[in-house]
Amino acid sequence: MFSQTVEYALRAIVHLADNSPNPCTTEQIAKATKVPQAYLSKVLQSLRQSNVVHSQRGIGGGISLIKTPDELNLLEVVNAVDPIQRIKSCPLGLKGHGANLCPLHRKLDEAMRVTEHAFSETTLAEILASSTSSYPLCNEPEDRLTILGEPSKPPVK
Repeated sequence: MFSQTVEYALRAIVHLADNSPNPCTTEQIAKATKVPQAYLSKVLQSLRQSNVVHSQRGIGGGISLIKTPDELNLLEVVNAVDPIQRIKSCPLGLKGHGANLCPLHRKLDEAMRVTEHAFSETTLAEILASSTSSYPLCNEPEDRLTILGEPSKPPVK
């Protein structure tokens, strides 16, 4: 349902939210989220252009969220890289449908509306606060804390 670009953007943003307000380098994000660094750079560029993240060069620089995790919702992230497309006319180009959606296309559009609403109501803080033993949106690398410059600790369960 969602592109790989959306998945990678969500992984990166969840990682940044988990480390907020501290900035992370592209290399740190790529390692922690298991996203190819070259692809991640393009995703982060889209997120920068949409004012979701801020980047700063130099010592102490890196990528950081513009909003706090409790202010940023999933829909903002998705729409920054690959906006959800609502169905306004028959996607098959059937002349009889036009703007009058058939029951199938109406149902598909309704599913997209529900998804949009759910994503707009879900903040990154909620994702991080969910009780689970897994790291959101990717397998947590064993050396996650080492990547962030901290000594390795066993995962909290």
